[in-house]
Amino acid sequence: MLVRRIIGSVARQSRSFASSSAPQSASGSNKLLIPGLVAAGAGLALFYGRGSFTTPVAPSAPIFRGGDQGFIPLKVSKTEELNHNTKRITFDYEDSNAESGLTYASALLTRFKPEGKENFVVRPYTPTSDANEKGSLELVVKRYEGGPMSSHIHELVPGDMLEFKGPLPKYQWTPNKHEHIALIAGGTGITPMYQLIRGILNNPEDKTKITLVFGNITKDDILLHKELSHLETTHPRQFQAYYVLSNPPAGWEGGAGYISKDILKTLLPEPKNGDKVKVFVCGPPPMYDAISGKKESPKDQGELKGHLKALGYDKDQVYKF
Repeated sequence: MLVRRIIGSVARQSRSFASSSAPQSASGSNKLLIPGLVAAGAGLALFYGRGSFTTPVAPSAPIFRGGDQGFIPLKVSKTEELNHNTKRITFDYEDSNAESGLTYASALLTRFKPEGKENFVVRPYTPTSDANEKGSLELVVKRYEGGPMSSHIHELVPGDMLEFKGPLPKYQWTPNKHEHIALIAGGTGITPMYQLIRGILNNPEDKTKITLVFGNITKDDILLHKELSHLETTHPRQFQAYYVLSNPPAGWEGGAGYISKDILKTLLPEPKNGDKVKVFVCGPPPMYDAISGKKESPKDQGELKGHLKALGYDKDQVYKF
């Protein structure tokens, strides 16, 4: 109705203008006015019909909301071999605009029921996709000999389903919570570290300095090496990574052997800085034994031992994933 009133008003004004002006030829201005009027009406109709009254799209609810929310099946959309025993698997949400609902740092439970068995196999994994990524999440999974969940995940193909539940909160990060954090990882222990690294570096307001010490067997075993190198290149003043290989190739410029007390003393921030410094540890049991002592349970970090104890860090400065 509004568009018709505007067009009618413009038309009446044009007739009035034509009757009070000198006669025009067929090729004169009145003939040019009508197409312009039609175009104006069409433009107004387009504006009022489409632009101003478009129904806003409601934001999607997060996929994982915790509490009593049960397991959610997600469909595999893509698999990628990263090395001889590790794959990256992408799982899609039904809502392509939805986000995971995970925080930094948190994990998810996965489960499946083996054929002919009564009980589910349940294992936690930390997604390597950004927590705010829309439409999907990614897992980087190393296949372990005799590991029922890792073997099952490696056998998944696009179209297969896997059930997830979460989030499982770990260390609750807030921007600039510490001035400098040190991340000591071994093997697949890089996944919570990578999640935390990305969360910090993706936030321009978070100025936390990050040092990563990452131990592996061979160079091919360094998971997410390409992604970590990219982050180090784009944030050289904020993030530095140092790699240690127990079986290094010829010409290797990183550390050789295992992550030692001397390596940590050289690279890590001084423990005397108190709560300005936080050290995170995640890796296989022998690495925990050597560096920090083992974690007793999700609610008990256990006694601080190993290299970090010898270097003067206290229990409150260390978090074991």
